[in-house]
Amino acid sequence: MVQSTAIAVAAAALLGALPVNAGLYSKGSPVLQLDGKSYDRLIAQSNYTSIVEFYAPWCGHCKNLQPAYEKAAKSLAGLAKVGAVDCDEETNKPFCGTFGVQGFPTLKIIKPGKKPGKPIVEDYNGPRTAKGIVDAVVEKIPNLVKKVEDKTLEKFLAESNDTAKAILFTDKGKTSALMKSIAIEFKGAISVAQCRNTEKEKATMELFGITGFPTLLLLPGGKEAQGIVYDGELKKDPIIKFLSQAAAPNPDPAPSKAKVSKKDSKKESKAKEEFESSSSSQASKEGSTAGATATEEVLEGEATESPIPIVETEKPVDLPEPPPMIPALETEEELIATCLGDRTATCILALLPESPDITGAQAIISLSELAHKYNQRKQNLFPFYIVMSQNKGYDRIKEALKLTGNSQIIAVNGRRGWWRQISETLSNKDVSIEALENFVDAIRLGEGAKQKLPAGLIPKEPEEAATATEEEPAAATETMVVEEDREEATQAETHDEL
Repeated sequence: MVQSTAIAVAAAALLGALPVNAGLYSKGSPVLQLDGKSYDRLIAQSNYTSIVEFYAPWCGHCKNLQPAYEKAAKSLAGLAKVGAVDCDEETNKPFCGTFGVQGFPTLKIIKPGKKPGKPIVEDYNGPRTAKGIVDAVVEKIPNLVKKVEDKTLEKFLAESNDTAKAILFTDKGKTSALMKSIAIEFKGAISVAQCRNTEKEKATMELFGITGFPTLLLLPGGKEAQGIVYDGELKKDPIIKFLSQAAAPNPDPAPSKAKVSKKDSKKESKAKEEFESSSSSQASKEGSTAGATATEEVLEGEATESPIPIVETEKPVDLPEPPPMIPALETEEELIATCLGDRTATCILALLPESPDITGAQAIISLSELAHKYNQRKQNLFPFYIVMSQNKGYDRIKEALKLTGNSQIIAVNGRRGWWRQISETLSNKDVSIEALENFVDAIRLGEGAKQKLPAGLIPKEPEEAATATEEEPAAATETMVVEEDREEATQAETHDEL
């Protein structure tokens, strides 16, 4: 079996098109890439609540968290900040150490403190899901929106008379994350309030002529009863634009230079040593086992002030060597002998056209990384292969299984006569390492529905096998049962390893 040149070229082209980043999150990711310097500027001095992940690229649990974390970042866009620090970077190790990071991934929720640049840091020990992360962060967003009733309206209008004011009249009693973020944007420039549609606010609504809900009213002068009614969508960007006619939103935030004293440098050096010791321990465990407890290695403790950021000159990043590419079955004979025979076991096949698209090329990269991961752990697993359209078996498989689309990923077992595919239409989300690992795990654990292979796809035994004595088929059947039992035992053993 030889590596296909077309596949190698396509995969290399794809890697060349991706952002150069040794970490988990690309430059186009909604997750902010942080180090000591940018943390101080983007997180510590911000008026917004943030969540920061401390991770290592080799950590399996960090890779599993990546899709959910990026999904959370998209959901929190404009409401809170979502960042990540690659603690495997030499320049970041002291910084990770000052946060007490002892395992990966470690997540910290960081909310503004009473003093600028001194936020409060809390451990996040909730579910490693997008919803769990979003809910926890939203709960920590500061609420600068004041509640206005008839008896408090005059006081609200009298406060900071020169400051513009905005009032949201609504049927809801709870302040939304959107309004909290609006108040944060205009902190000190526009006082933001919420007035609920109840008897306690009846006179206030009559004063401003409010008849529908929700209604956002801007009082540019701060105390006048006459205001400007917002008639756009209740979305952050257009609301910011509307309110900006009265005052400019706060910059978030202005860059600042951090100074590190000799005393702080000694603390950071000690923190780096402790961090490297913990990190090496987890890396060693993860290289030899499935690392099932890695995600639980998160420090628990009371909320503390954010440590002083580390400001160092960036050093060149050494990119890790890519894993060996999975092999290609070049001929139909190889395909039958390896995966489509009546005695062949389970195979994962990546069916690709002569010129694979980005999804197909990414599938090969992900499958190669997954195969490399299992090989490093010395886990016995069924093999992964590439089948290009130049292989005559490519068209035969697609026609027999009625597969559509240029690229496909299927599992097939000739001996037991079943097959299944990861998706009818292969997409980018189907070729992530997480999605493929879930597909592989489901197969080896016997989960999910399998389809029967159509007649004719698996070649029949030679004629002489059909004329064998009655005892011979019985022996063959007995051998097959033993082989199946052995495979089932292997699957059970693999399950225990999980």
